[in-house]
Amino acid sequence: MNPVTEKALNIPPFIVMDVLERAHELEKEGRHIIHLEVGEPDFPTPSCICEAAAKAIQEEKTHYTHSLGLMELREAICEDYLKKYGVCVYPDQVIVTSGTSPGIFMIFSSILDPGDKIIFSDPHYPCYPNIASFIGAVPSFINVYEEDGFQYRPEEMRNRINTQTKAILINSPSNPTGNLLSPERMKEIAGLGPYVISDEIYHGLVYGEKEHSILEYTDRAFVLNGFSKLYAMTGWRLGYIIAPIEFVRPMQKIQQNFFISAGSIAQWAGVAALKKADRDVEEMRAVYDERRRYMIRRLREIGFGLSIEPCGAFYVLVNANHISQDSYKLAFKILEEAGVGVTPGIDFGDNAEGYLRFSYANSLENIKIGLDRIEEFIRSGKVYY
Repeated sequence: MNPVTEKALNIPPFIVMDVLERAHELEKEGRHIIHLEVGEPDFPTPSCICEAAAKAIQEEKTHYTHSLGLMELREAICEDYLKKYGVCVYPDQVIVTSGTSPGIFMIFSSILDPGDKIIFSDPHYPCYPNIASFIGAVPSFINVYEEDGFQYRPEEMRNRINTQTKAILINSPSNPTGNLLSPERMKEIAGLGPYVISDEIYHGLVYGEKEHSILEYTDRAFVLNGFSKLYAMTGWRLGYIIAPIEFVRPMQKIQQNFFISAGSIAQWAGVAALKKADRDVEEMRAVYDERRRYMIRRLREIGFGLSIEPCGAFYVLVNANHISQDSYKLAFKILEEAGVGVTPGIDFGDNAEGYLRFSYANSLENIKIGLDRIEEFIRSGKVYY
């Protein structure tokens, strides 16, 4: 009998990490690899945030915090949502987490019993259904399509909802597509009945349009957000949940048992991020937008399909079916032959097979080199197998 549990054995890998780890192996062999696979900001954390962390250390603010998080940070989060979206959130609704991944686990654990269903789009961020399945819930996938900008069709969602459907997860701007849900569709989704879980981690990284919080349309919702993407704080592991008040105490108990509290130093840094880093964020956002516009133009020149231009996050999901319908093999062939890391669409669901995700969280110089290499690789004919 295998001593390892079935759920541990059966949890799928996060394929982008397989690509990244193989890329690191090639780099150790002396290869020069351009990383367009990883969704991690290449900017340093703004100095005002680092200074706040250093100050917290100097003042010995290095102990456990309240399990819900520092009151100063929870109040700053509420002020931020009021300023950006005009919604009134109270500190007692906020739970500060060690990144959004624990937040996903805590929300799913508080709302989903074994056998309950939760709706995800396909394509989707891979960890969503993996975490749901791990706790015994049943992912229910709804295909979204390139010609719609990968937006949910509310009429299809309505047909799929039944008594077992406890929640709908939305992610706008989206990983992997970079697209936004329209306000009209968000409002429709909010009225479908189940709780809505809105992953808003890429809010603030939007170009030419405006993102909306689910809290503008309903109180029957959970918000996931954090500091990793907008403030270039991936290694700080700081996120938060905004939840209906009746779920806060149950999630607080999960936090106490599994995580105790988020790191104190990171939380003081988060206060500074919300209060002092607006200018830094705007500078980073402008650079991302320049990269986005360049990447979209070059990907189309190379021949990849892109029906609707993404205007959020730092991703472009392109159709590569004309090259190969096996995105896993294609991504690794691009890595081995061209020295460029990209993410295969299959990592994001069956409906994303034949697509590739490109990240522009890298310098414009590296993006130019990487896309030139891919164009040369495709034109060489080595891509076919």
